[in-house]
This record gives sequence, structure tokens and C-alpha cells, in this order.
Amino acid sequence: MTARRVLVTGATGYIGGRLVPLLIDAGNEVTVLVRSPQKLTDVPWKDRVRIVQGDLGDAAGVRAALAGIDTVYYLVHSMGTSGDFERTERVAAQNVADAAAAGGVTRIVYLGGLHPDTAELSQHLRSRAEVGRILLASGVPTAALQAGVVIGSGSTSFEMIRHLTDVLPYMPAPKWVRNRIQPIAVRDVLYYLVAAADLPADVNRTFDIGGPDVLRYGQMMNGYALEAGLRQRPIASLPVFTPWLASQWVNLVTPIPRSLAVPIIASLQNDCVVHERDIDQYIPRPPGGLTGYRRAVRLALGRMRDGDVETSWRNASIEGASSNPLPSDPDWAGHLVYTDLREKHTAAKPADLWRIIESIGGDNGWYSFPLAWAVRGWMDKIVGGVGLRRGRRDPQRLHTGDVLDFWRVEQIDRGRFLRLRAEMRVPGRAWLEMTVEPAPDGGSIYRQRAVFFPRGLGGRLYWFSILPFHGVIFSGMANRITAAAAASKQASVDAEAAAVDTSLPAGKH
Repeated sequence: MTARRVLVTGATGYIGGRLVPLLIDAGNEVTVLVRSPQKLTDVPWKDRVRIVQGDLGDAAGVRAALAGIDTVYYLVHSMGTSGDFERTERVAAQNVADAAAAGGVTRIVYLGGLHPDTAELSQHLRSRAEVGRILLASGVPTAALQAGVVIGSGSTSFEMIRHLTDVLPYMPAPKWVRNRIQPIAVRDVLYYLVAAADLPADVNRTFDIGGPDVLRYGQMMNGYALEAGLRQRPIASLPVFTPWLASQWVNLVTPIPRSLAVPIIASLQNDCVVHERDIDQYIPRPPGGLTGYRRAVRLALGRMRDGDVETSWRNASIEGASSNPLPSDPDWAGHLVYTDLREKHTAAKPADLWRIIESIGGDNGWYSFPLAWAVRGWMDKIVGGVGLRRGRRDPQRLHTGDVLDFWRVEQIDRGRFLRLRAEMRVPGRAWLEMTVEPAPDGGSIYRQRAVFFPRGLGGRLYWFSILPFHGVIFSGMANRITAAAAASKQASVDAEAAAVDTSLPAGKH
């Protein structure tokens, strides 16, 4: 790849977060345009890029961000379901198209969706196709890559396949499990994206990209089962499973929230296969060839076992979830705010206490009344929320912007402070804070604060309806977190004593 000045939109997303370091390593000067720079606080490449805060809906801001840029990567796609998201996407694409043409950009690379040419498209595929047409009509040479199901650790499609197969020994499924699909490994998508920047200047068109295998969705599930060491699942195609009903089913039996399940399932209503391989005339296939489906699954599972998942669907912004940070305490004046405060002393050192706090959630649990947390998660799922099973990307370490079950990390001062912002569906905005302070006796003080800004009468009623559970949930959290930290400290002391004891010469015990 020829070194150039590159701007990436969607750098906080699944593909963008993996593409940026590849572009940097290729010698490019990379700028990222993001709405929330705090999401990049802990990414390893933060200090190697120029970060510009902005929104694609702001034409003036887009023009300023594209000034002096050679190549633009357009990787933004709304996963919302509100009626005006198609208009929002049109406006964003047109702003980029106009700014690129005016600013002397020499290449746009867009990642869209693989779709049939004749069938009626879902709302999301229709919108993605329209974005491609707008960029292709910009006057700037554009490569619109069209990919289908992307298979990689943390991708939404892979996680849906994984959870459906893991959870269900028998799969009642919609008739689209019989449709043909041509999945592509995320590594191959990234390969084509990087290489597309060097296409000849006269190339302005769409390209279908896909892996070497054409499969039915049911075959993909059973291919995953074989790689995961599971029995193949019997699958029954039932005509009563409408796309709407199927999305509710996926929402309930997997961690994928309804807002993400709807567009995925809608895109599976037709065959989704490559119709032309013209990309081969311009870009050679990856060294070793395209990655087969089973190998892509094997690689994804290996990344998960090693805890090496770079980006994940979990960190996608969820429609309807609050993205506003907690106001500072003085700004609460004039607002109705409910809080629940807990404080607990422990003999554990601050480092031991922090280790417990940073590993909370996911498979490690919440240290308080698991049934109550599970019920709250199911309630959220039923009303279309994210539920409690999104888990966490890394079992031990958190970063700003990470998802943690139905929370998101809003602020982390490692070793001292963690603030989580609620993304469950509630009539208001909620946060949970955990603070560690050294105690004079060498132990630690644990402080826990839940904050709720109610919205209307419903918010007030909600807070008081769950107030009886706070004594169980929040008090239990404080007690068990500090107890776990103390137990961790004692285990370390015992291990050190055992090490000293075994190191003594014979006769000195």
C-alpha cells in the first residue's frame, strides 16, 4: 500500500477498530473522525493517529475533517430501527461525498452489504446500497466493497451463530436457514479494504467480496458445532417464523439485542452470494488464498480462548441507550436525582480490592443475589433491551467504552475508580460507581454509589418500586466484593508462606 493521508470513519466500530492499526503499520498518516473520542482512550493505537471529534451529519465539520486527506474509508452504518435512520444515512453519505469532491480526495473506500440485484431488499440493505450509490456518484473514485456475513471473533454474525448453536440442542428455524450464504473471514475483509486504496484512479464501481464457501445458514451452524466440539444440531425449517418473530427469538436466546438482530435477520431473507469476482482483476487474493468458513470459525474460537479479541459487536452503540456522561455533582442542582451510597472497610490492600472490581460482571458475576440480576436481565431482554448476557471482552481488564453486561464503562481510573453507565431500558438515566481508597491501617475503603436521574412519573415510580431490592443487591455487592478482596489477600499471604516454607533446607522446617 502506498503511504498516504487517510481518514477513517467508524474507527470505534468492529471493522474500523481493526483496520486502523493495519493502515498505520502500512505507513499511512491516519486521522479518525469519531463522535466520542473517549471511546478511544485505551486503544493501543490512540497515540499514533490524529483524532477529530465530529458527526457525519455536520457538513461543515466533515469538510474540515477531510481537508488535506487523500483517502477516505467510509465504515459507518446505523443499526437503528427508527423510521428516519435511512434519511440520516443519506445525509451523512452526501456530506462525505460533497466534502471529498471539494477537498481533493483521490479515493473513497466503502464497505457495504452483499445483496441480490433483483429481490426486494430489507430496509437496512436498501440503505447501505443507497449510501454506496451516493458515494459512487460523488465524482471521487470510489470502491464500494459488498460483503455478506463476516466471520471473526466478536463479529455480530459469528456471535449469533455461536450462541444459537451453543444454547439450542434442536433448532426450530425460519425458512431462511435454507438460503445460500457466502460468508467471508474478517481477515479477508480487512485485506481487501487495505488493498482497495491502491486501485487505479479510473476504477469507480462496486465489487462483491466473499469467501470460498457457499453454504446454507443451517450448514454454517453445524460447521461451527464441529469446530466447537459439539454435536451437529437438528434443524427444522418452520414457515411460521416471520422475520419479526425470528428476531424476537434471537433476542431472547442469545445476547444479541433486538436492535442488532433485526437488521441481520432481515438481510438473510434472500440468497446472499457473490455474483462477480471482478475484484480478482485488480487485487490478488490473500497469500494462501481466501479463508474457508471452517478455518475462519477455528481462528475466531482460538482468539476467544486466548483472550485476544480486538473488537466486538458488544461495543456497538445501542439505539435508545443513553450516551450522555454523568454530570458533575454541582450540575445536579435543580434536578431530581436518586442515589444509593454504600461504604465498606476491608483489610485487603487497594490493589487486591481493585482486582476484584475490575473483573466484575460477565462470567465472574456481580457478587450479589444472582437471581435478582438474572431476572432484571430477562426483563430487559423482553422489552427489547440488551439484557445481562453481553458479557465482557476481557475477563480481567476493562477499558473506557467497553461493554459490561447491560452497562458500559464510562470512566476508569485504573486502581482507583470505575464508573458504569446503564444501557438497560429504564425510564431515566443510571450509573454505578465503585471507588477504592487506601485506609490508614493499610487496608482499603470501598465506596459504591448508584445514581439515577428519573424521567417523568414513570422514572419516579420505577426507583421506588426497586427500592426494596437495593438493600439486598447493593448492600450485598459491597459486602461480597470486600470479602472477596480480603480472601484474595489471604490467599496471596498463604501462597507466599508456602513458597518460603518449601524453599527452606531440610531440617530447617
